[in-house]
Amino acid sequence: MEGKPLGIDAIFNPRSVAVVGASDNPGKLGSHVMKGLTQGRYPGRIFPINPGKDEIMGIKTYASLLQVPEAIDLSIIVLPAEQVPKTIRECKEKGIYGVILITAGFKEIEDKRGEVLQQEIADLANQFGIKIVGPNTFGVVNLHLPLNASFTPEFSWVGKGGISFVSQSGGMSHLMAFLSMRSQVGFSKIIGLGNRCNVDFADMVEYLAEDHETKVITMYLEGIDHPRRLMEVAEKARERKPIVAYKVGRSHTSDMASQFHTGSLAGKHRIYEGAFRQAGILMVESSEELLDVAKALAISPLPEGINVAVLSGQAGPGMAACDVCETEALSLSPFSPDTQKRIEELLPPLAIRTNPVDMGPAWYDSAAIKGIVQAVLEDEAIDAIILCIMFASANRASVGILSELLLRRRERKPILCCISAPMGIWDEEIKRLEESGIPNYPTPERAAKTLANLVRFKKLLRREYELL
Repeated sequence: MEGKPLGIDAIFNPRSVAVVGASDNPGKLGSHVMKGLTQGRYPGRIFPINPGKDEIMGIKTYASLLQVPEAIDLSIIVLPAEQVPKTIRECKEKGIYGVILITAGFKEIEDKRGEVLQQEIADLANQFGIKIVGPNTFGVVNLHLPLNASFTPEFSWVGKGGISFVSQSGGMSHLMAFLSMRSQVGFSKIIGLGNRCNVDFADMVEYLAEDHETKVITMYLEGIDHPRRLMEVAEKARERKPIVAYKVGRSHTSDMASQFHTGSLAGKHRIYEGAFRQAGILMVESSEELLDVAKALAISPLPEGINVAVLSGQAGPGMAACDVCETEALSLSPFSPDTQKRIEELLPPLAIRTNPVDMGPAWYDSAAIKGIVQAVLEDEAIDAIILCIMFASANRASVGILSELLLRRRERKPILCCISAPMGIWDEEIKRLEESGIPNYPTPERAAKTLANLVRFKKLLRREYELL
């Protein structure tokens, strides 16, 4: 890294980190932050700050930031709230311009003194040119460095990938991380904004839009302090990076609860829907949907239109996908005459040979299966394909046969799969398909819903708002 990282870059890419309030007591957050850094294989220097210790976890400890003889890029503060202003002044004196303030007890509490204290540290940080993530945050994770600057060492288990997640809620950050591990979806960065002292959603979107390790920006929002600036930043980023948002507050109860949780106004949900649409931000309605569409946007091409082909190894999963497609206004349009002729030649008369196609009667004929899929891939009337295959002993070889075909495909149209099998079967084939840009989902409904979101995002890029 050339030169000293400053501001937000110092938070994500520090060459050295100080933990102010470091501890070896497992009952204290300072201990968990130290574990996150050390067990997460952070490659830079670590400086624990604790006046009562000579060393913590085998690392020399200093009484204050000012006693550290080397330069420090990032300070992670885990101290009582009333000690924070003094520490921010020490950061300035030490030349530290990136801070993660895990400490709670500021704007989020009912006591007015918390809000006053947060304003004090915001004023100091702005005066000194220091960027603060927090307060009241779980921390920040950069899987590519790697850097686990959080109080949850297990964040280091998340796979490395192209999705960055910015959240107002530490709990939602943990949920998304654990979902990603189960789904084997890789992340680039996970950010808990907390109370947003002087780093807000817009700052992060602006930074991540330029970050070459981030392919998709995702957000969980409750309230926004500066919505106009976020929309302006998102509008500039829309052509370079997909932005997906899950905003709670549709109900009156969650709207009110979010005000207490983060100390900011949430506002009318429909207003946000319109503003997000104009800015090119794709809105989703659940954490599961957020992860599903981000996974597809990170690896898959976008569909050119709404015409979908559903190909299924068994009729039932295909029908389930069709229901979602029709609910989401996707078109299960007829194949071109040439494609239809090729399929009819490959399937017996009693099989479902129109869209959707039941390929089950041909599972023992690998040439027929490959021929059907190839015909649909080449059909210019079809914009996207949903492929559903449920494991059975009789069709064990099918995914291997299809993966060879799909890995060699030339057509740039999205293929979303629901390939389902017991653990240990088809795992390698699914991994190879995803590496080639074909995402797999655990249910046909989720594959179809994700495809609908890809279509919606394409319309956002084209500014076809009236069609959404």
